[in-house]
Amino acid sequence: MNPLLSPFDTAPFSKLKNEHFKPAFLKAIDMARAEIYGIANATDTPTFENTIAALDYAGQQLDRVSSVFFNLNSAETNPEIQKIAQEVSPLLSEFSNDITLNEDLFKRVKAVYDQRHNLKLTTEEQTLLDKKYKSFSRNGANLPDDKKKRLREIDAELSKLKLQFGENVLAETNKYEMHLTSEADLDGLPEGEKEAAAQLAKSKDKEGWLITLDYPSYIPFMKYAKNRKLRKELSIAFGSKGFHDDELDNQKNIIKITNLRHERANLLGYKTHAHYVLEERMAETPEKVHQFLNELLEKAKPAAEREYAELEEFAKKMDNIDRLQKWDGAYYSEKLKQKLFDLDDEKLKPYFKLENVIAGVFKVAEKLFGLQFEEVFDIDKYHPDVKTYRIYDQDKNLVSLFYADFHPRPGKRGGAWMTSYKAQYVQNGINVRPHISNVCNFTKPTASKPSLLTFNEVTTLFHEFGHGLHGMLANTVYPGLSGTSVYWDFVELPSQIMENWCFEKEALELFATHYESGEVIPMDLVQKIKDSATFQEGMATLRQISFGLLDMSWHGTDPSGIANVKAQEQLAFKETDLYPESPETCMSTSFSHIFQGGYSSGYYSYKWAEVLDADAFAYFKEKGIFNKEVATKFKDNVLSQGGTEKPMELYKRFRGSEPKIEALLKRAGLLSETSN
Repeated sequence: MNPLLSPFDTAPFSKLKNEHFKPAFLKAIDMARAEIYGIANATDTPTFENTIAALDYAGQQLDRVSSVFFNLNSAETNPEIQKIAQEVSPLLSEFSNDITLNEDLFKRVKAVYDQRHNLKLTTEEQTLLDKKYKSFSRNGANLPDDKKKRLREIDAELSKLKLQFGENVLAETNKYEMHLTSEADLDGLPEGEKEAAAQLAKSKDKEGWLITLDYPSYIPFMKYAKNRKLRKELSIAFGSKGFHDDELDNQKNIIKITNLRHERANLLGYKTHAHYVLEERMAETPEKVHQFLNELLEKAKPAAEREYAELEEFAKKMDNIDRLQKWDGAYYSEKLKQKLFDLDDEKLKPYFKLENVIAGVFKVAEKLFGLQFEEVFDIDKYHPDVKTYRIYDQDKNLVSLFYADFHPRPGKRGGAWMTSYKAQYVQNGINVRPHISNVCNFTKPTASKPSLLTFNEVTTLFHEFGHGLHGMLANTVYPGLSGTSVYWDFVELPSQIMENWCFEKEALELFATHYESGEVIPMDLVQKIKDSATFQEGMATLRQISFGLLDMSWHGTDPSGIANVKAQEQLAFKETDLYPESPETCMSTSFSHIFQGGYSSGYYSYKWAEVLDADAFAYFKEKGIFNKEVATKFKDNVLSQGGTEKPMELYKRFRGSEPKIEALLKRAGLLSETSN
């Protein structure tokens, strides 16, 4: 028996073999196709229930198989799984097109859509109808046959190219190792980082120390290692992933992806890929995105230039560095931060033992939303590192299952993300509860120390847990509108707002205790965390703006004239560059967010959501960071509502007004720049 084709509630990881996946996909696609054909070929009059709702509930088995497989491909992959991903992605793309280009089905959807004003639908039903109709019209349902055929070809090719892009980045990350045999080369590194590097070397039967491009290894080395030559080597290795003119090079993939996306948008009647994408975003148009990024740029650039000059001057005084380079930034920033605030991650890390931070984020969620968390050991998991929890409300009703996977492994891509193994929805009177997962890459425990997080890792954990809450607290009727099924520039609000609690004394006292002595984090350290929160905020803002502008430069114009990836990138970075250009590196070739993930024409949304979260958290600050009334409004109007309504309407219902950019500028310490 194929465990993916038997009915299952929790993912049957321990029973899975690689040979199960492809047959499961083929069978689940057949089952879903039969459901779709049943809806399309029905002879009764099309209604909301028999067409729109039926479509949204269709294909549940395929959704489950896909979520299990693609989550494994991100968190616990191997060459065989990657090969299967390359094989099944075009099949899924083809199936998706079979739906959106099915004329009989579209006729039934359109018949309901054309009657929408007479149907007395709820707001959620209206939103679902609009979304379903657009899923056809925005995917070629109104096109003639020859153009529909071309659209299918483009989608199949894009699905393969995006996967290839990601596989190349992962292979580049795994391929590189800096093997050090002299302890002098680790001068400046904290003891815990040295121990982790030694442990990694030992695990690969090597003497000495290993530094890799995984974040928990890469970032501390760039921040603390005194050896400038080695920092340069590591920085260039990190910055040149997919940029070596070899079999893992991503330059041709980028040119192909951007041109195919542009051709696809043109086929559908849009000027560019960005025009196509942004029609379904809060920002609405590329012009509004540019206006937003440029308004921020105007405020951040003077501060960033001043901070950069200050950093360069500091490096010159400290080590006689003539010109600050990219591989110097993190190192001297950390030294300057220590000097200004007497604060470094090594002083903070003992207060942020991973288990305590997990307990802390649970406690914050309990105080805000009344949730109870119970670690359980009867849920199947795909790796021993994974922890599993059942989450209940105050009345002991099950809210969600939660998987937490926090440490790097060779088969796991870098970064941090939230995902789902099962969506929330209501069907036949039953509120089906979701299965949510957070995946991160935090420093592993060593022989002598538990996993101690940097403050940045603490905020990352809170961030991903915010996405998790958006999934866990979902309470919608239809799976297609549930949880994080919202506009991309709204999806980061629940995650980014959670980071704010990491800076608050009232919250830190709940969990930030020394892993040896049990002492609560001293309040002078908390004050320093708060004081340092806006340290180099101009430079950090400029960096995020630069990524948003790079994304728009690839997707907001006709890319057919672009032959040189590096030259295009330099053009995009012209207004935001602070450091000297490094010819060996190229960010685009490993910019997985926009070329593999879902952020094409959407990277601006991180800053957009910061405006939302700064404005929203100002409301909590005004009433109290654990104020039940504000928390309940946030849960009822944002976290539980998914994509049932336009995000601005949900936000205004929570906040009482539209968000103001001043809230972000004030928090970032950039408001003073407006008077210049």
